[in-house]
Amino acid sequence: MTESGPALSYFPVFLRLRGARVLVVGGGEVAARKIRLLLRAGPKIEVVARLLNAELEALAEARQIRHLARDFDPVQVAGCRLVIAATDDRALNRSVAAAAHAANVPVNAVDDPEHSSFITPAIVDRAPLTVAVASAGSAPLLARRVRERLEAWLPARYGKLAEFMGALRARVAERLPEAARRVFWERFLDGPGAEAVLRGDDALARSEFERLLAGQAPRGEVYLVGAGPGDPDLLTFRALRLMQQADAVLYDRLLPPAILELVRRDAERVFVGKRARQHEMSQEEINAELVRRAQAGQRVLRLKGGDPFVFGRGGEEIETLAAHGIPFQIVPGITAANGCAAYAGIPLTHRDYAQACVFVTGHAHAGGVPPLNWPLLTQRGQTVVVYMGLQTLPQLCAQFTAHGLPADWPAALVVEGTTPRQRVIVGTLSDLPEKVAAAGVAGASLLIVGEVVRLREKLSWDAQPSPRAAGSVF
Repeated sequence: MTESGPALSYFPVFLRLRGARVLVVGGGEVAARKIRLLLRAGPKIEVVARLLNAELEALAEARQIRHLARDFDPVQVAGCRLVIAATDDRALNRSVAAAAHAANVPVNAVDDPEHSSFITPAIVDRAPLTVAVASAGSAPLLARRVRERLEAWLPARYGKLAEFMGALRARVAERLPEAARRVFWERFLDGPGAEAVLRGDDALARSEFERLLAGQAPRGEVYLVGAGPGDPDLLTFRALRLMQQADAVLYDRLLPPAILELVRRDAERVFVGKRARQHEMSQEEINAELVRRAQAGQRVLRLKGGDPFVFGRGGEEIETLAAHGIPFQIVPGITAANGCAAYAGIPLTHRDYAQACVFVTGHAHAGGVPPLNWPLLTQRGQTVVVYMGLQTLPQLCAQFTAHGLPADWPAALVVEGTTPRQRVIVGTLSDLPEKVAAAGVAGASLLIVGEVVRLREKLSWDAQPSPRAAGSVF
């Protein structure tokens, strides 16, 4: 025991293997798994085994490994940087380990920690950034689960970010005293420069780097993020990451609490949607607020239900940001049509029923008829999805039939789709309004019109989404 807790069973290190000789004893699947991992580090691998499986044979033919088709001999260990015993013969593995120990060469005997001087961790590869997770051999499955969560959390381009920063370390060291370097890099990582690297915009990243190095204040940025139709599990990895690093979030009425709980806890929350008997912030005011906060250096999250570019007015917001030179990035979300239809068991297209799909909004002023292209919407062989169609449902159904669809044409209303409160009401254009009125439903809804609705009875899978634990990023 140490003052800080139990002693480490293994001391974590990273070994340079490029060009070094590594010996692997074994030619089956276990050996192949180890060799796949080793090859990424560039060693010269020698495999001792009478026979190789198909994968290792192909590697030997490609001269990526050298096959020594004979029995293990302890002299083969001499001069190796590492040795791995990966046969299904436990006694042989231990003989290999004993020879390596005698030669002071690190050795891993697979599934035998007692006779191993090192273990291979679960690895998250964002080269040159590498994260290794191990459990001292006691719970390898748990280590793999942790790695899987880290894989989901770490952006794929984190290695590019590490390369970018590494290439410029010398310039920062020349310009700034040691005490100021950490603050500089924190500002870079927390600002639009790092985000620019992650999305492949190295020119903007370099510009931000130069601004900070010249002593200018960090610039703000706006994240326009689609939160999907309601189930937190439908958020993208990128959406979760940006939600966790924003300084302020501007959100709409349709955002469920389970999704808002995933925003950084100390981020300022600003409601900008419609709510009964409360002042509604106009789109122009929202645009101005995004600009004001970004110009003050904040990382601003504009969080929208569904997808920002599908009836989300995201285009208007980024027009304003671009006009003011505000850095921004857009994260698509699963739009309600896709998410709600899937959770309701209604495919939007189907070879036998619908070869096209049309999205429209059912909003109308003062209870009137939504101003839509009705001749287009009443064509056969397609699915029509109407957003915000609950309030005008009777008018919508009447217009579909008035423009040529039969009264018994299938239609369904999905309410609070993808959430635990989801309800699906199925009917026809003639009886759906009456069924919906009798059900007394309210909330975010989606109207689906088309023959694909007939498939719900066969394909419904009764999805039961579960809200995430508050604050979880996994």
